[in-house]
Amino acid sequence: MNIGAPERQQGNETCLVLEFLLVGFSNLPHLRTTLFTSFFLAYLVTLSGNVTIITIIHRERALHTPMYCFLAVLSLSETCYTLVTIPNMLAHLLTGSQAISIAGCRAQMFFFLGLGCSHCFLLALMGYDRYVAICRPLRYSVIMRPTVCLCLGALVFCSGFLVALIETGLIFSSPFCRSNRVEHFFCDIAPVLKLSCAEGARKTLGIFFLSVLVVLVSFVLILLSYAFIVVAIVRIPSAAGRWKAFSTCAAHLTVVIVHFGCASVVYLRPESVGSPEQDRLVAVFYTVVTPLLNPVVYTLRNKEVRVALSRTLPCSRRSQGFQ
Repeated sequence: MNIGAPERQQGNETCLVLEFLLVGFSNLPHLRTTLFTSFFLAYLVTLSGNVTIITIIHRERALHTPMYCFLAVLSLSETCYTLVTIPNMLAHLLTGSQAISIAGCRAQMFFFLGLGCSHCFLLALMGYDRYVAICRPLRYSVIMRPTVCLCLGALVFCSGFLVALIETGLIFSSPFCRSNRVEHFFCDIAPVLKLSCAEGARKTLGIFFLSVLVVLVSFVLILLSYAFIVVAIVRIPSAAGRWKAFSTCAAHLTVVIVHFGCASVVYLRPESVGSPEQDRLVAVFYTVVTPLLNPVVYTLRNKEVRVALSRTLPCSRRSQGFQ
């Protein structure tokens, strides 16, 4: 029996899908080598950048503060986020195989959505940390004490994976019979939902509502934090003081704009309004390019991280010795 073929039930004309075929970039066979090389190099840089940030924060005692602990957690989460999709995509580009089991597709979607939702909540938490540091500096050590940070971090990931569990459960609650071709390079919500035998309006609306809730709630919380931050910065008498306060938020703001920009384009719509090729292009940006940008942004826009990096890397220390 052909595993990839649908199974025909007795007395019923419905064909049940036993596994999916990820279409991916199969329509660009002449670019497979180029795409594999580009994505592989980007993946190596992403992993190297995130591991470097985690290592620096772990080694430098001066960076053992809530702000940098959250940054280390973000880098670790970003590493796991890329592990969910990129290695599988690289394997498909290298071997030409497109098959993925339904169980593997469910697991990939669960972890992808769980980490994606957790990123939204984590960025909101990092915005709250900046609010407390700038607007309540005298009470910062009390409000953001280690036990509170640990509880908030646990709440972030529990909430993210709870949303992922609900959405994945809704999508895979019904069998798939329309086709086994997923018009994507990983198991995302819209292309998999289109294959469901019971793609009802209620299910689609429920998934859309949860996606909107995650993105909008976390984004509104960030906006509220920065509204108070702007008011506090304006009240600082010296220009140097205002710039110093703003500079601590610059990297976070950059990542927020990129992350929520991509999330809004992809998930704040009940179904895809573009072609599968356009959707895959956007997906490449938020699964490959965005994780690549985050370590670069936090390294270049954060003075403390740059200083710690110069002390950690041997080549930097040698170059400073010759000056």
